[in-house]
Amino acid sequence: MPTNRIGQSTIVLPGRPRILAGASIAGKKEGEGPLRGDFDQIIEDDLFGEESWEKAESRFQYEAATAAIAKAGLTPAQLDVALGGDLLNQIMAASMAARELHIPFLGLYGACSTMAESLCIASMLVDGGYARHALCTASSHFCTAERQYRFPLEYGCQRPPTAQWTVTGAGSIVVSGDDTRPALCRATHVTIGRIVDMAIKDANNMGAAMAPAAADTLTRHFADTGRSPADYDLILTGDLGRVGHDVLLALMQERGMPLDPTRCTDCGLEIFAPGQDTHCGGSGCGCSAVVLSGHILRRFREGDLRRVLFMATGALLSPTTSQQGESIPGIAHAIALEADA
Repeated sequence: MPTNRIGQSTIVLPGRPRILAGASIAGKKEGEGPLRGDFDQIIEDDLFGEESWEKAESRFQYEAATAAIAKAGLTPAQLDVALGGDLLNQIMAASMAARELHIPFLGLYGACSTMAESLCIASMLVDGGYARHALCTASSHFCTAERQYRFPLEYGCQRPPTAQWTVTGAGSIVVSGDDTRPALCRATHVTIGRIVDMAIKDANNMGAAMAPAAADTLTRHFADTGRSPADYDLILTGDLGRVGHDVLLALMQERGMPLDPTRCTDCGLEIFAPGQDTHCGGSGCGCSAVVLSGHILRRFREGDLRRVLFMATGALLSPTTSQQGESIPGIAHAIALEADA
């Protein structure tokens, strides 16, 4: 049986699925950051007119999805499958959004790696001929994440310097196998991550927990493809934040694959300005989702980028594992995106 696998962990996509469009919706704090011009909408009200933060997050995801579908020149009925997730129990934000979209739905959980995971799977489905058009979505919300993973906001807990700020927002991207439609870029390679656990238990230092998984996926991607960091205009991780980004640079230096800091950045570092008091930067499923679907796709459209390795990272903790004293497993999935020739 023929295979599109190369090396240990990488899949080649010979059909080069097309990224037709993306849409990003961000909250008030995100809209005050350096990427504000790249968001389709900035929502000033964290409740988004809903009665709870969780329902608001679902609306963020639904609005991003419908905007991306419209920008792609499609209707929801033309989508063969939607893939999405979030940080909440039973991925309720994604499920409630999918309920309104009426598109066949595959719910995913990869923590902050969910946007990359959805793009990897959607691209493989399209490339294999199992879907003509696929929708990828991911979201997070500062208030829902704090309530679930750490402390109620009313508790007033002081955040340590290693903490990151969960992004309020959602991003959505349409992947297509229709060669008659103009594309912003194409997906060419997928490297599926594996769990790396360095026994870190601090939920306020997720960057350090995720960085080893990012280094592992990067190393295997380069080994499988024969590429090097210099082959990419940009290596975009998410969401390691400042601590995790620095750890990744050090790990790749030790492995003899140094990353150029001017061509390797993190979504958590890009979305907020230093003066916004987010400590180590942004995090959450929505962080890499809004940066990719807004900022990065805009740069592809303008011809500023030709080849990007997008690698979102996830800290696979839960309230249950934290209460039981478990460490935080890390994961990182990567997908290579190239400008449409």
